[in-house]
Amino acid sequence: MLLKRLTEAAERFEDDGALPAAYYRPKKIQWALRIDIDGVGARLYDRRPAKGSKDKPLSSNAPYAYRSGKTPPANLLVDTAQYVLAVPKAGPDGAVSETSAAEAVRRQGEYAELLLAWTRTAEGDPYAQAVHAFVTGGGLTRVDLLDGIAPADTVALMGHDGTWLHQLPTAQAAWAATVRARKAGDGARGLCLVCGEQGELLATIPESIKSGAIPTSGLGRDSQLISINAAAQGRGGALQLVNTPVCERCGSRAMAALNLLLATDTHRRRGTDTVTVWWTREPADDLFESLDTPTEESVAKLLDALHECPDPVAAERLDPSAYYALTLGLNNARAVIHEWLDIPVGRLRNHLGAWFAHHQVHDGWENTYRRLPLWHLVLAAGRWDGKTGRYVARSAPKGLEQELLHAALTRGPLPARLMPHLLQRIRADRRVDHPRTALLRLALHPNRKDHQVTGPAPQLDEPNTEPGYLCGRTFAILEAIQYAALGDINTTIGDKYFGTAMTAPAAVLTTLRTGANAHLKRLRRDKRATYYALDARLAEAFAALAQLDDGIPLLLPTRQQAWFVLGYEQQRAADNAARAAHKKAREAAATGSGPDEPEPEPPTA
Repeated sequence: MLLKRLTEAAERFEDDGALPAAYYRPKKIQWALRIDIDGVGARLYDRRPAKGSKDKPLSSNAPYAYRSGKTPPANLLVDTAQYVLAVPKAGPDGAVSETSAAEAVRRQGEYAELLLAWTRTAEGDPYAQAVHAFVTGGGLTRVDLLDGIAPADTVALMGHDGTWLHQLPTAQAAWAATVRARKAGDGARGLCLVCGEQGELLATIPESIKSGAIPTSGLGRDSQLISINAAAQGRGGALQLVNTPVCERCGSRAMAALNLLLATDTHRRRGTDTVTVWWTREPADDLFESLDTPTEESVAKLLDALHECPDPVAAERLDPSAYYALTLGLNNARAVIHEWLDIPVGRLRNHLGAWFAHHQVHDGWENTYRRLPLWHLVLAAGRWDGKTGRYVARSAPKGLEQELLHAALTRGPLPARLMPHLLQRIRADRRVDHPRTALLRLALHPNRKDHQVTGPAPQLDEPNTEPGYLCGRTFAILEAIQYAALGDINTTIGDKYFGTAMTAPAAVLTTLRTGANAHLKRLRRDKRATYYALDARLAEAFAALAQLDDGIPLLLPTRQQAWFVLGYEQQRAADNAARAAHKKAREAAATGSGPDEPEPEPPTA
């Protein structure tokens, strides 16, 4: 099914003129060998950007086929200097051995034979005639090499008028025929599983995934989408594509489309060790981009669609056009398919709308909702560095990024390991912020797939009677009382007791309630209005705790600890909103100080 969808995409890309010629892929060209019109001589030109220049390297779609082994074959017209100009590889000591020099000569000979094979199929082409005269006259061996050329540098042949020879239609046709001959099996014919037609079947997939297209912490290399080269790997001991019959046309076009998607920024998302590409059967909104770069406009459209049609099944009927997403990883020289998603656009739009609705958090100071990019949520699961004031890169659990992406695209639950890990990080870092609150909202949702089930509210939920939630709200009120009485101090009760309060709230809240009396007494003397407001709020909080079956919990299990953090943060957001509204009203009235002095803004969490 995956190969079929890729071949369908290749047809659309070809109609748009975006698909390169068969067995062509972008290559960086460092050197150009310009051949005279009569083929007598040639001159080498350095096409590398100058050192320190911001110019991009010259790149062009050029002949390519995956090659390996001790004697890899040559590429037509565009290849390394070792093939084109017989530049040998030097050893670790910088010296060139006789074996290395002989191998460079052998490769140049094979390259020359490939050029002549092309010229024989392009009779009447003046460029091909010039190349034929140049090669048969030994021109490749007489090229004056320039300083700085390396064996691995790419050299491309150019006509006398600056035409790239590999872009000629005759060269494209000749190269496609060459690769087909190399990659064809034993001539077996059969039914292609992709197109459903009879044809000559491939022995191996002719094109690999380009090196660097899939992120990896190890050595970057070309990788194969289908690779069965050991009897233990294949069904019945069969190797390569015996059990996956694919014709040459489908195999080449599928890989060309995949490499094009992997090279297009607007159709891919690169993670730490995976890459996801996506495309649609028909033109559609760029839904995927909103995950990492959510804008007010894009999120508003998704939320509107969700509210108009909350049922994913019904949303699918409204827009049944297909949306595809493929996530790849790398294992040595083999591509690993982590996920394949074939979903209607309407359902995906519903899923993404639910993703933002389920994780948005209320910002009290700005009186708005924050919708976080997925990369920021992943980062917030890592370690917070108080010295730098940022999260430590790559400190989040391995694989979490792919798990969150899966949850966003499928409206599935978050991984079970996230909640305990995140709570441990909050205790260790003493850091609660919008991204971590958003993750807790997602993790606490009882069933994200059921559109009739509601999860935690995005802002203060006063009717909520979850024990942990009430304890967190109470702790936030006690902290607000201390701040109102003492202002910005070095060590708050949050710094001292937050980690203990979220696991064993009874002892902490009871002790802090007693200690709050002194702060309330000061507020009653200095800020009477603030005193009455906070005293009433604290009384209501402890009254709600008293109504619990067992009173203030002695210990909170993991899920209730998450409710504690959510209650704490949402109570603070509500307090910030009230404080911001009060400040705005005072400024609007412009009547000066009232019974209480304006309160300074509290430090951010």
